[in-house]
Amino acid sequence: MPRRVVHFELPYDDADRASTFYRDVFDWGLETWPDAGGYVLASTGPNGDQGPTEPGFINGGLQQRTAGHAVPDVVIDVDDIDAALDAVEAAGGTRLEGRAPVGDMGWAAYFADTEGNVVGLWQTKTA
Repeated sequence: MPRRVVHFELPYDDADRASTFYRDVFDWGLETWPDAGGYVLASTGPNGDQGPTEPGFINGGLQQRTAGHAVPDVVIDVDDIDAALDAVEAAGGTRLEGRAPVGDMGWAAYFADTEGNVVGLWQTKTA
């Protein structure tokens, strides 16, 4: 089964400037997450408790630009981050950041594909 892109991330140098830009130009709802190192959640359409309530769009985030997050990336939903990272490496990609918890919602990880693009992985926590 094809795995879906479920999130995007845009790096910033100035959180207030970036937030103002995306709020003013695209009318995105932006919320800074406390205790998340300046991460700003970007809502690009109507949302409910589990995210988008209409098909056809995804939400994203704005994050501090770092060497590992210097350009925009997409995040792909997977059932098992560790297995996905193993498959990435077997196919010639590079593990950049292993499984890390994101609140009580799930886990994130990052890899570089064979072309050097940084891509995120997301695994939702199940009950």
